[in-house]
Amino acid sequence: MPDPSALVLAAPATGGAGVPFRELLLVGLSAAAITYLLTSLVRVAAIRMGAVAVPRARDVHVIPTPRLGGLGMFAGMVAAIALAANLPALNRGFAYTNDLTAVIAAGTVIVIVGAIDDRWGLDALTKFVGQVTAACVMVIMGISWIQIPVPFGDIGTVVLDPLQSGLLTVVITVATINAVNFIDGLDGLAAGLGLISASAICLFSLGLLRDQGGDVSYYPPALIAVVLAGACLGFLPHNFSPARIFMGDSGAMLIGLMLAAASTSASGRIAVYGYGSADIVTLLSPLILVAAVVFIPMLDMLMAIVRRTRAGVGFYTPDKMHLHHRLLQLGHSQRRVALIIYLWVAVLAFSVAASTVFPVTVVAPAFAGGLVVAMLVTIAPRLSRRLASARSAHGS
Repeated sequence: MPDPSALVLAAPATGGAGVPFRELLLVGLSAAAITYLLTSLVRVAAIRMGAVAVPRARDVHVIPTPRLGGLGMFAGMVAAIALAANLPALNRGFAYTNDLTAVIAAGTVIVIVGAIDDRWGLDALTKFVGQVTAACVMVIMGISWIQIPVPFGDIGTVVLDPLQSGLLTVVITVATINAVNFIDGLDGLAAGLGLISASAICLFSLGLLRDQGGDVSYYPPALIAVVLAGACLGFLPHNFSPARIFMGDSGAMLIGLMLAAASTSASGRIAVYGYGSADIVTLLSPLILVAAVVFIPMLDMLMAIVRRTRAGVGFYTPDKMHLHHRLLQLGHSQRRVALIIYLWVAVLAFSVAASTVFPVTVVAPAFAGGLVVAMLVTIAPRLSRRLASARSAHGS
């Protein structure tokens, strides 16, 4: 009989413990509830400490708003991981890997750096050093990209040595952290993107669990993703427009770190012998997935770097030309801008994650349809204005 404490997804004939959906759902909802409750306390503390974002020329918000929301999110994640460690259906996943300990340690570093910046402010170089330090902690404690499948020639899979593995992991992690941090300029935007991206990574991780018959060593990426999704869900009610608290750098950098950690953790659990070198989509999917979940934030960051470099200023110089600013100028409201960017990220991320679970004949049409819908919603104000102009011209 299967373990009654878990809902079991049909596993391959090789057997296994199955996929503990119910326990993972409980952990995610616990992260959400704890984050939601603690964020109210963090808000009060942030106001008393003076960690308040005063509106600037480049900001969208118009009233002083407390920061440090990342503290509540991180506390919710840590509490949910502690709960998972004490659930019989999940605690075996802690016995074979240090991944969960690694994300707590690295998360502590990034949250401390972010909290200092939220309260007193840090220069770009100091924050960058903090980001690299957090990524290095993660690598040292065992989360790193250890192999890269090559889809051309007869190369197959390149196994990285420790130095190559560490450098690649640090680069991907720091890039992801900064991509999320760059786009965190609108109420609810970063939290919503974190929720969507983490859910997509969780879907992919559950696919890995299913393929391996519920092998407990495959639990960490699913756990990392589900606690991040839960924390973002719990924070959103406080942060969606009009926001009562901002997550600040302590939250945005934490989301980037955890997304990179979940994807990296999943990458180390795809066995080439289990799938075969011909199944290149599955083998490359962690790398494609991390690219998909940060594509919109990364595009925003790269556009900002190019724009500021051409203007002759430092790439870290703030401006009011981010993607969300452009969408606001197009005629969308703050809430609609957030929802539009959610849609774009969801189409990209879930299409990649779904491609490892469903056949391409199902995923491709859904992906194409999603792109069309996202494009139409994005340009809707312009289309409305042209339609109104045409009607006016016709009427005259």
